[in-house]
Amino acid sequence: MDKEIEDALALRAECEAEPFAANIPAFIDQRAEELGEAVAAFFFEDGTKLSYRQIADISRSLAAGLQARGIGFGDRVGVMLPNIAAFPLTWLALGRLGAIMVPINVRYTPREVAYVLEDSGAIKLVTEKSVLAEIGNAPELAGNAALAAPIVVGGTGETAWERLAATDAAGFRPARAPDLEDLVNIQYTSGTTGFPKGCMLTHRYWLTLARVASLRAQGIAKNVLAAQPYYYMDPQWLTLMAMNLKGTVFVATKPSATGFLGWIHKYGIEYCIFPQIVLKQPEHEDDAKLPLKMASVFGLRKEAHAGMEKRFNLVARESFGMTEVGSALFTPYGVTSMIGSGTCGIPSPFREATIRDEAGNPVPDGEIGELWIRGPGILKGYWNKPEANAENFREGGWFRTGDLFRRDARGFHYIVGRVKDMIRRSGENIAAREVEAVMNGWPQILEAAAIGVPDSDRGQEVKACIILQPDIAASAFDMAGFLDHCAKNLAPFKVPRFVEIRTDLPKTPSGKVAKHQIVAERADLRAGAFDRLARNWLPA
Repeated sequence: MDKEIEDALALRAECEAEPFAANIPAFIDQRAEELGEAVAAFFFEDGTKLSYRQIADISRSLAAGLQARGIGFGDRVGVMLPNIAAFPLTWLALGRLGAIMVPINVRYTPREVAYVLEDSGAIKLVTEKSVLAEIGNAPELAGNAALAAPIVVGGTGETAWERLAATDAAGFRPARAPDLEDLVNIQYTSGTTGFPKGCMLTHRYWLTLARVASLRAQGIAKNVLAAQPYYYMDPQWLTLMAMNLKGTVFVATKPSATGFLGWIHKYGIEYCIFPQIVLKQPEHEDDAKLPLKMASVFGLRKEAHAGMEKRFNLVARESFGMTEVGSALFTPYGVTSMIGSGTCGIPSPFREATIRDEAGNPVPDGEIGELWIRGPGILKGYWNKPEANAENFREGGWFRTGDLFRRDARGFHYIVGRVKDMIRRSGENIAAREVEAVMNGWPQILEAAAIGVPDSDRGQEVKACIILQPDIAASAFDMAGFLDHCAKNLAPFKVPRFVEIRTDLPKTPSGKVAKHQIVAERADLRAGAFDRLARNWLPA
């Protein structure tokens, strides 16, 4: 065994040997007892700072307030908030009760919000005044129990979040303290069945992910940047990671490629998820003077890896993870021989990986198959989706990721493609079938298919391939009306960027649209399509 692998396995073993706290609240309380008034979280754009002690105390008071409003063990609560301190504090408060947070994208349309609330069975919604103003009177949400008396940040009266967060918690006790295997999130993620599926995630899931993420930082980083929305999984584990490192999470209001490097400089950020689009910014003489010591990258072009490390004077390592399993693969800090290889690494601590063929048999090294993952703390299953559970779980606790991989002789893994029909735009997973369901709701359309178009900045853009009703000529198609229909029923990142009017869609023998044939038709999938942003037709 070579030394790089030997050292990596020793790190895995050390990570796995440390015991976990009883649950997330117990972990928070341990850190508060140890670190007290040290700053745990800084929401730097609105100036809010929270110490370890404040996070423990406020989350306990809020838990008492929520308990008084009838929220208890196992109850699902929608949380639809921007990146403000109330988001993680609400999550942790619900965790104290053994209740379950259902994060909701603040950019969702009322149709999408209604689906998540109804599918999860949420009994209450925690939101913010301006967000509630946008959705509160939507007909799609009329009569939804979660909005009967929402808890509102910036609100008034008994359901004001601030009032509940100031509840006297001297006598607070949960009806039942959660354990590591109890749910704390139903985290919705896009899949191939159209609407998002709710991943049932436990206290163990988040504490495992935080510890594995801390392992990447190798003890050299404490200031952690969270520049993604909290309703996604990343800022949640980044917050716990920073606390695991006994450091501070610095939270941005929203992502900004132009502001990113300035944040790194100004706040002394030592660890972050590094967005590839930042690499396109002009080089600056101060790039190598960044305080950044370690960066996680996802899907980085292997040709750019060594240059990125040299330009910013840091260590960048690729990993592979997904909402369902947390961290699946990681490239250890000390594995310098794999720089520029394109690898996603070896199995993360607490994880086993295997690559299987269509029949479920392991494939030899070097051959392509689907990556399967198992280990303690992966999702318990998809909420209320027995068919999806049957499709994705296999005997022995294995979870099918839906991604194609190969493994080399040293045990390093390389992603090849996706089994699932998804489009990935700027880190967002977009289910093609959900987009297609909306497109097919436009009366002038007979049939529609959504595909991903390669884009250097966003990874992919959504393209609509449509067939018009027999009595509608291409010249009579209401493009503006169609795109407005999409915008009203889809989050902005899901709305098609390109639209191609076709006379047919190729089909497989089973009658499904053969999207691989569409993709293979031309080198540039934008050619001849209408560009929504440029508002014109591109040359064929």
